[in-house]
Amino acid sequence: MTKQLIFGHKSPDTDTICSAIVYADLKKQLGYDVEPVRLGEVSGETAYALDYFNQEAPRFVETVANEVDEVILVDHNERQQSADDIDEVEVKEVIDHHRIANFETKSPLYYRAEPVGCTATILNKMYKEKGVEVSETMAGLMVSSIISDSLLFKSPTCTAEDEQAADELAAIARIDLNEYGLDMLKAGTDISGKSSEELLSLDAKAFDMGASNVRIAQVNTVDTNEVLDRKTELEEVMQKEIDENGYDLFVLLITDILDSDSTALTVGEQQNAVEKAFDVQLQDNKAVLKNVVSRKKQVVPPLTNVLG
Repeated sequence: MTKQLIFGHKSPDTDTICSAIVYADLKKQLGYDVEPVRLGEVSGETAYALDYFNQEAPRFVETVANEVDEVILVDHNERQQSADDIDEVEVKEVIDHHRIANFETKSPLYYRAEPVGCTATILNKMYKEKGVEVSETMAGLMVSSIISDSLLFKSPTCTAEDEQAADELAAIARIDLNEYGLDMLKAGTDISGKSSEELLSLDAKAFDMGASNVRIAQVNTVDTNEVLDRKTELEEVMQKEIDENGYDLFVLLITDILDSDSTALTVGEQQNAVEKAFDVQLQDNKAVLKNVVSRKKQVVPPLTNVLG
């Protein structure tokens, strides 16, 4: 049997890391030779979840074609978000909850995309469909993913299916959803000791929007000013990324997990797209986006409408 690597997108978040681990667990129990790997560093939030449930992080890889011929993608499908050499391997499966863009394969594959708030919600269903019992550890990783992607059920991406899955999994994992969830989210807001480069790469994705290449990073916080204190340095790093990668727009979303608002810090030739998309006026390259917490549902679509 051919070995397959399972991984999520670059600059991985909690759902990316945990879903790779969880799907590898399910596939192994079904008799497949698979290994979860990661394409980026583990965030403080994700590290909290992994430590809490005594699970090691997947090993880091820069390329995959030097190891295997077949891969499975979780929590993403867009090629620019995946391994640099993704075109050199065969994608056998995709488990995802995002838009489908810039994606095609040479051969048929198993593709599962559902309009839910988290990949882990889909995986929870797959355990049931395959008749495989969910362990306490895997339940903990899946509920951590749902808490992360839904910002403890405050995000508009959160569905009734996500909340139901979280309740089920929390019982198996033996945690209090609100207590554990808030502790985990707060663990991800500690930016002390992190450089501006690290902050901008913790949770960042590139998107093709029409003829424009847009990078959107997101940082969760309980104190927006703590991030904005680094504004000048952050802008310098964002401009450097633009110069090196040809981005037309770089947006940093600074999301307050308590108030459920975001401040957008923007750099690039297409800054006016942010003003048009959100009906705001940028002042000193920034604007407050009221009640905006979801990159996927509240930021990418309006920007795509303007730029696409």
